[in-house]
Amino acid sequence: MTPAGPPITPAGMAALRARYDHLLGTERPEIVEIVSWAAGNGDRSENGDYIYGRKRMREIDRELAHLARRMKKLRVVDPARQEERGKVFFGATVELADEDDERMTVTLVGDDEQDASAGRIGWSAPLARALRGATIGDLRTVRLPSGEREWEVVAIEYPNS
Repeated sequence: MTPAGPPITPAGMAALRARYDHLLGTERPEIVEIVSWAAGNGDRSENGDYIYGRKRMREIDRELAHLARRMKKLRVVDPARQEERGKVFFGATVELADEDDERMTVTLVGDDEQDASAGRIGWSAPLARALRGATIGDLRTVRLPSGEREWEVVAIEYPNS
């Protein structure tokens, strides 16, 4: 049984792991080397390399801790394994039409991998919440900061295995 936690796609989890590995294996060792070199140069209070390096190392350590906690909580959900493909669930790519028949395509992904400019909206976003369980032809009203909008579900797709 998978642990209950926020969902993320396999690609999203791979991206988080890649970021973690890059910070731990590349960036942090480079900063440690700079700080060690700068510390050997004497007065640390006026040494910009030392001060900046220590600050950057704290930032990296904070991000590493955040990524580790986040990856531990997340639940990997592979949209290609979705059996009920006629409804909108996590990982679905949905084509929508508004009242003016303007089309928009969005993919429902984990909150950690959302990118509105690429059409990937987070699972807890208002539009994603409104679309959950919808079928083709359903009308869904979404409350947005700009007001309410109604969308019709035109198409639903899932990636293939």
